[in-house]
Amino acid sequence: MRTRAQAKHHPHDDAPDTSADFRRLAALPPGEQRDTLRDEIVVAWLPMADRLAGRFRSRGENLDDLRQVAALGLVKAVDRYDPDRGHAFESYAVPTVTGEIKRHFRDHMWTVHVPRRVQDLRNRVRIASQELSSGLSGRRPSVAEIADHARMSEDDVRDGLEALESFTALSLDAEVGGSDDGYSLSDSLGSSDPALDTVVDREAVKPRLAALPERERVILYMRFFDDMTQSRIADQLGISQMHVSRLISRSCRRLREQVLQDAA
Repeated sequence: MRTRAQAKHHPHDDAPDTSADFRRLAALPPGEQRDTLRDEIVVAWLPMADRLAGRFRSRGENLDDLRQVAALGLVKAVDRYDPDRGHAFESYAVPTVTGEIKRHFRDHMWTVHVPRRVQDLRNRVRIASQELSSGLSGRRPSVAEIADHARMSEDDVRDGLEALESFTALSLDAEVGGSDDGYSLSDSLGSSDPALDTVVDREAVKPRLAALPERERVILYMRFFDDMTQSRIADQLGISQMHVSRLISRSCRRLREQVLQDAA
């Protein structure tokens, strides 16, 4: 393999000339010799893959990880390239490697699921915003300006702008802006109300409770709603504490059986 001389028409000045190697690779049967030549071609084109990975360095992903993804795309390009079609390897490899990097962002970098359409809107809005910002003296372009520049509807621009804020998610332990006492997002979340657990039970019991004889209903209210002891209830009603206990047990058993019957 040899390095091409620098030429203005070539986007990568140090791109290797591997046309002969690809023809040899296509003619070789599976085996050690073919694997060795394949690895040499991959290594020769790695600088190009690294440069393609560098184009995405400002998007929140580690550059070394992007290089690995680009190298994977390069291996796929080498394996799938057909020199008999008459196209230069570079013209096939660049979109293959770039596509692999974009798939990595789409499939692994979003912390929340975002539809493919919205991801595409995000990219169009981001590119249009960058292009417009250079001529607006630092001012952020408006929704209408982005829509006009990118030939999008304003609703699509708003969806794209919202997606720009959804690429990563904050941890619940993240401190709320402007807080001096370490107040975090988790501190702003509500907690479960234990009383909610009894709502269904109360609603189920209510009609059955109303159907009880008046004295039994009064005793249950005094015991469970007024939190009175059995002895105090007995004194107030002029009956024995043992009788109060029997009435409470009988009423609760009847309510339980009726509610379970209704549920069945």
